[in-house]
Amino acid sequence: MTASSSGNAAALYELIRADSDLTQALFRQALQDPSGALARIVALGDDHNLPVSADEVRRHIASLDDVASKQWLLKARGGL
Repeated sequence: MTASSSGNAAALYELIRADSDLTQALFRQALQDPSGALARIVALGDDHNLPVSADEVRRHIASLDDVASKQWLLKARGGL
């Protein structure tokens, strides 16, 4: 992951985290359709001029050290 894509993943994560409705919607989607949630996150990155790949999103979430983010990985293990 390059520094800019790493920065994009972090910036996109913060943008999503700042919108509690979006965060909850993505979490619910991740429970039902993990790969769809991941695709939606990548599309959100494109929409906000923060392009990221699915692998970059996975690596960023895995690198976080907070319980809520780790819960994404536990609940949606198959897609995220």
